[in-house]
Amino acid sequence: MFNIALDGPGGAGKSSIAKAVAKELGFIYVDTGALYRAIGLYSLRNAIDTKDIDGVINSLKSINVDFTYVDGEQKVLLNNDDVSTDIRLPEVSMAASNVSAIPEVRSFLLDLQRKIANEKDCLMDGRDIGTVILPNAQLKIFLTASAEVRAKRRFDELTAKGQEVNYDEILKDLNERDYQDTHREIAPLKQADDAVLLDTSDMTFDEVKAKILALYEERK
Repeated sequence: MFNIALDGPGGAGKSSIAKAVAKELGFIYVDTGALYRAIGLYSLRNAIDTKDIDGVINSLKSINVDFTYVDGEQKVLLNNDDVSTDIRLPEVSMAASNVSAIPEVRSFLLDLQRKIANEKDCLMDGRDIGTVILPNAQLKIFLTASAEVRAKRRFDELTAKGQEVNYDEILKDLNERDYQDTHREIAPLKQADDAVLLDTSDMTFDEVKAKILALYEERK
């Protein structure tokens, strides 16, 4: 199987570009961040403090997270409930970061992620795909942009969906999550040694897509 690992900080546009590239290549798209968001959402819905490690670990036995695909689009199922929209709420972002720092949570999801990659050509995005989940991926990309650009993109994405959000709060959350993700002990966010760095601050969506497709053609 040909695997593409796409890593980067929150708001870098990983999900949007990954969906477009995967569709172009006929690959399965796997948004690993959505898995952690689903667990974070479960914690919020059940009044579990996401910094309460034992509480989160104990909740795992009650959680089933899976993917389904509808017309080629990934849907995230939390205990058979489609939570694809709810996991994108701003408050779920920090909850996801908190639970993703727990080793038992990462182990809980690791087998699912690798199973997909072993069975299908896939493009997987997240924060530790190239370094931990798929260290042997044929193509690794680290996608990033300035915090201000990422916050503006997230703001536009959420307002386009009709959600009432505040740019300054989004920027603050992104900066906090960047710090937490890069400083956690387990699988911190970092660029793999053999990953291609792609700063999209001044790139259009189509330019980013074309660059990744060109990199794929080179590695193929």
